Amino acid sequence: MTVLRSDATPTYEQRLRTLSEASVHQHFDAFLDIDWDAPENTVDPEDPRWVLPSHDVMGRTEWYRSLPLEHQVRIGLYHQARITKVGLQFEQILISGLMNYAFSRPNGSAEFRYATHEATEECHHTQMFQEFVNRTGVDARGGSRFFRAMAPVLPLAARWVPFGFFFGVLAGEEPIDHVQKSVLRAGDDMHPLLRRIMQIHVAEEARHIGFAHQYLQHNAERLSRVERGVISVAVPVLMKWLCNEILVPSRSVRRELAIPDDVAAEVYWDSPESQKFLRDLFGDVRMLADETGMRRNRVARWLWRRMDIDGRPSRFRGEPASAAA
Repeated sequence: MTVLRSDATPTYEQRLRTLSEASVHQHFDAFLDIDWDAPENTVDPEDPRWVLPSHDVMGRTEWYRSLPLEHQVRIGLYHQARITKVGLQFEQILISGLMNYAFSRPNGSAEFRYATHEATEECHHTQMFQEFVNRTGVDARGGSRFFRAMAPVLPLAARWVPFGFFFGVLAGEEPIDHVQKSVLRAGDDMHPLLRRIMQIHVAEEARHIGFAHQYLQHNAERLSRVERGVISVAVPVLMKWLCNEILVPSRSVRRELAIPDDVAAEVYWDSPESQKFLRDLFGDVRMLADETGMRRNRVARWLWRRMDIDGRPSRFRGEPASAAA
């Protein structure tokens, strides 16, 4: 049996260079890798493929399944456009944050090179997301007013509190990545344009999430006791806030789509099924929080429970949710 020597373990800088090389050799262009004008990619607002699948937290409800088909289609299309728009807004914050962070990196920094690769890819994601929203014809506003008001301020954290910023990155990326992987694994009869967008996004987000994990694991030991304490209580709050921004429609959207308040409460997050779904979103983040000491103090542990996102951490990154329940 061959034993791997400790000095053969890649360093942090070597891992980042590997991620950067992967960005060079495998990347996507929003307007080269999607044939927007292909007949099969036409967005028809009456297409029944916009109906939410049964594994969606709204799509599985008896209320939604009892609606007339045209109303199911309308909610489904609006739902996809809204999540895509808020995802776009989150990517814009991330791009600004990456540029703020890269500004302070020295010459020869592996972090500088990787950050600019990721920002380039995220720019293509914003183009891809906005083009999809435009073609749906839905005037999606994306995140809440508070989220949109905070958008110019949040990227500044990447320069002044980078450890907290990259945990915030995961708060936005992990829910979207989890949902999109679940949809692709389910193999439902979904619209080919949406499938292609998800495939591209999941492929590149694997690198982006990988970098955030690498950065946080590498820098955790450098935190002071005060920094560790403050960030550890902020992490679960960030996770729940940004998850809600991405997945929970605002009150005005619910009124527009005629979603009753009791149904919305059940879906976000009162029913046992939706509570499990919420916990499943953060298995990988709980694993990382344990590895970096973000769940050690009593207040942090209480907040993970209070935010309803506590549970067993994943045993490895990307562990399927059904196994991590």
